Amino acid sequence: MHPYLRLGDWVVEAYALFFILGWLAGGAVFYGEVRRRGWPLDKLLFAMAGCIFGAVAGALVGGVLFFDWPQVVSRLSTLELVGKSVVGGVAGGYVGVEIAKKLVGYPHSTGDAFALAIPLGHAIGRIGCFLGGCCFGSPTTVPWAVRYPSGSLPHLAQIARSEIAPDERMSLPVHPTPLYELGFDLVLFVALFALRDRLRIRGNLFRLYLFAYAIFRLALEMIRADSPFPAAGGPKPIQILLAGAAARYAWLLTRQELIAPRAHARRATSRS
Repeated sequence: MHPYLRLGDWVVEAYALFFILGWLAGGAVFYGEVRRRGWPLDKLLFAMAGCIFGAVAGALVGGVLFFDWPQVVSRLSTLELVGKSVVGGVAGGYVGVEIAKKLVGYPHSTGDAFALAIPLGHAIGRIGCFLGGCCFGSPTTVPWAVRYPSGSLPHLAQIARSEIAPDERMSLPVHPTPLYELGFDLVLFVALFALRDRLRIRGNLFRLYLFAYAIFRLALEMIRADSPFPAAGGPKPIQILLAGAAARYAWLLTRQELIAPRAHARRATSRS
């Protein structure tokens, strides 16, 4: 893999580069959607700023909750970006947006613009994850498995778990889980783009994104090895959180987009 990339005379960390590119792409999509929908740009830019600060804070908190605390502290001390939690980032971004909306007095949902921005930015960011070696999968024999070099996160994790000897030069072949997520995010972006004007309730495009991502991530965690299963057995903490989120948004979408319209149609028919 290539954790560092050479751009002319510059050497940059792959994760950091694609992290920034993902934010820029997501920001451009958000800006375009806000303009297309005719929403007040000045207030929505405050919401975007709240999203950025909240997402960074949430990603760090998620790293503490779902990953190893000493590793998170070590990465922060060296300003290393690898290892933050996407789930924590989404949750933190949501909180940041709500705080920003309160500050500027904007009462309406802004999520539908973020629903397109997040998966596209996320897809680009996952290229950096793949090159940098974070978010790696479990060992596998599938033909498209990848191996990481000595010193990479998968290599070090497999040594710590006694899966390989310390003198091994390469990790065991693992699932390229960042690429799985990249593909899913691109498909989700296209699907949400097609549905962006077809849902009844403002904010439901964002809820659909949250539901779809929670279901996908719940399944992906079965083969992600950067956050192992509890020693006592059972699901990972993040899987419990994702299952609860998926159930909640499935109910909200079903009630608002399917049950409510049918009930309204029945009432209209009975009156006629």
